[in-house]
Amino acid sequence: MKFSGTSAVLRIIMVIVVILMVPSLLAAGGIRETSEYRIAVFIPGVTAGSPIYEMLAQGVQRAADEYDHVRANIIEGGTNQGEWADKIAAIAAQGAHDLIVTSNPAMPEIVNEISQQFPQQKFVVMDGFLEGNPSIYTLRYNQYQQAYLAGYFAGLVTASSMEQANSRLKIGLVAGQEYPDMNRSILPGFTDGAADAAGEIEVDFRVVGNWYDASRGKELARDMINAGADVLLPVAGGANYGVLEAAIEYGAYVIWYDTSGYSKAPGVIIGSTAIAQDESTYHTIVRAIEGDLPFGQADQAGISEHAVRFVDDDPLFSEHVPEQIRSALQERITQLSQ
Repeated sequence: MKFSGTSAVLRIIMVIVVILMVPSLLAAGGIRETSEYRIAVFIPGVTAGSPIYEMLAQGVQRAADEYDHVRANIIEGGTNQGEWADKIAAIAAQGAHDLIVTSNPAMPEIVNEISQQFPQQKFVVMDGFLEGNPSIYTLRYNQYQQAYLAGYFAGLVTASSMEQANSRLKIGLVAGQEYPDMNRSILPGFTDGAADAAGEIEVDFRVVGNWYDASRGKELARDMINAGADVLLPVAGGANYGVLEAAIEYGAYVIWYDTSGYSKAPGVIIGSTAIAQDESTYHTIVRAIEGDLPFGQADQAGISEHAVRFVDDDPLFSEHVPEQIRSALQERITQLSQ
């Protein structure tokens, strides 16, 4: 098209004005320039003092730091689970982040509902499982294997002559809440592992009702110890510390879950299972940044992928657990790794 005279000048001026307005238009209403890749890390709780969430944030930040155009924003959701959905929905509504990353077995269901309102928003949920939603990628650690390791060790201990072990062959699991992975994987894995190590054994299972009430955790653990449980596995978030306090006061052993806990109470915490949340998150986010993450897919990683392990390389483990038990545990781990 050819322009001439005053009309041509006016059209050129209009084009220049539009070009100058583009950056402002992109910044308005949550619309962004595509050169920057922004990640929101939603912590369903608080980061400090929560090793799983600390590792989540570290893994995302490590990935972001390797790219000049990537920015990560850590957002804490607080301990009121009823507010998590609204807070994540608010983040998605802003349209300011290419990816929202979170971690918790309860989160897939929450983000699945939110994604129906904001189908363009991409989500990554670590330590969760949901397949088929093209907006969501999840990676679940093999909770059955992890709980099995804890149960096998608990069975070895309760059947031993260690100081706090009694003749009841009774152990306990304290959960923050009942949820699918707890009922389908963790409790069965813990029970099966204990039975394989000690034969007929009783597992006392109790639920706090939330992920933060340490007083309630202590109360439940005290009752379990008084009823004969001598090894306790808490999977209850902040309530874990109430379970630990009861074990210290009333005489029982504790197995820490998801991270190494030996230094928190040497001689009381005598075992730990761990997940590689930081490494797994890092590799997952790199794939997302590079455009290689298969959204809609749900993956699982366990012992053979080095994503789940029993922490047996801490000096406190060797110091407080007899060699016979350590050897029996290692033999079983070797069998499971093949």
